[in-house]
Amino acid sequence: MKIWQKNISVNQLVENFTVGRDREFDLQLAAFDVLGSLAHTQMLKSIGLMSAGDLVLVQQELKSIYREIEAGDFSISAEVEDVHSQIEWLLTQRIGDAGKKIHSGRSRNDQVLVDLKLFFRHELEEIVTQVKTLFDLLIQLSNQHKNVLLPGYTHLQIAMPSSFGLWFGAYAESLTDDLEMILAAYKISNKNPLGAAAGYGSSFPLNRTLTTRLLGFESLNYNVVYALMGRGKTERIIAQAISSVSATLAKMAMDQCLYLSQNFAFVSYPDQLTTGSSIMPHKKNPDVWEIMRGKCNRIQALPNDVALMTANLPSGYFRDLQLLKELLFPAFADLKDCLQMATFMLENISVKEAILEDDRYKYLFSVEETNRRVLSGIPFREAYKQIGAEIENASFSPEKTVNHTHEGSIGNLCNEEITECMDELLEQFPFKKVQKAIENLLK
Repeated sequence: MKIWQKNISVNQLVENFTVGRDREFDLQLAAFDVLGSLAHTQMLKSIGLMSAGDLVLVQQELKSIYREIEAGDFSISAEVEDVHSQIEWLLTQRIGDAGKKIHSGRSRNDQVLVDLKLFFRHELEEIVTQVKTLFDLLIQLSNQHKNVLLPGYTHLQIAMPSSFGLWFGAYAESLTDDLEMILAAYKISNKNPLGAAAGYGSSFPLNRTLTTRLLGFESLNYNVVYALMGRGKTERIIAQAISSVSATLAKMAMDQCLYLSQNFAFVSYPDQLTTGSSIMPHKKNPDVWEIMRGKCNRIQALPNDVALMTANLPSGYFRDLQLLKELLFPAFADLKDCLQMATFMLENISVKEAILEDDRYKYLFSVEETNRRVLSGIPFREAYKQIGAEIENASFSPEKTVNHTHEGSIGNLCNEEITECMDELLEQFPFKKVQKAIENLLK
């Protein structure tokens, strides 16, 4: 059953090619399609396109279908093209002609748009929640290990003293900047396209402000042409945001792989969280971090994939846009899995203490020694040359202590300030407003 079909059947080969994997991904949109229809039908009744009696029938059955979806009892039949057709067909079968009225004033174009906006909003909220959980753990680890020194590297060469406090805290602060990107993507997603129809509006006197309020959107996509142009653009902005989170996780994963290796041995994990070799009994491989690195690197390619998919499309709808689901939907699942596993692994991390007592790290303190001489009155360039000469003639014998007190340094991590930044960002997400609107729709 296709809601656009007249009296001609589409060639089966053409149908299979054009539908593709859409049924598979549409299952993830089913609950949101119901929510959109709940709001749309209330609006139809308000402008006289649906009777009060029909609205009661439609609303009751839509809520019944929603419960079936939540229970995992909903599917899209092989003969049905997409989730929109499936839900309309179920309504018509169960309540008769009232079910045939729900599509007045809309097109599949704005119907799928509103489904996607609701889905994106939901997925981004879940990512925000997981980012906050990981952030809190990183801040906790940073405070817990703030006095444990760690070699810092530039060009993978031993450089200057760092600390586990700095290392964990750096990734926490990185997540705050990532959340700025997520917030921007959420704001773009939180605008209502419903009522744009096929991209040129409707001759019905639709009340788009009403559906905006009912669905908990912050505002409308006002211009109906732009509402359709927003498909692809919204996905690209979201791809950039989740790519930012992925870049943070990928870098963390790379650090973990290095630090877990025997040549570094800065961190360790329980044996059951690593894997072994089929022929080398001593191996403890960081497979979780390696898979995470791979997944997150793949997500970082996503903005380019989305951009290329939409690069040469003029305004209006084109079927190419359907393929964006295949790019973005799995990326959400992968990123959430990576955030969950990063948190799980870090809950079980052990850090090595007294690392810098090893004589191989004595050159880490060359800058500390240079600065001590500057503080005693020697010009910096002269002190630099003195230390360089001592290193060359193997007479360099540093005092292995650090005294970094400025903001964001070893002795002054500024974790409270970083946490304040995170909290201020979180307050800008209107999750409670959205939740309240959805609860009211489902009453």
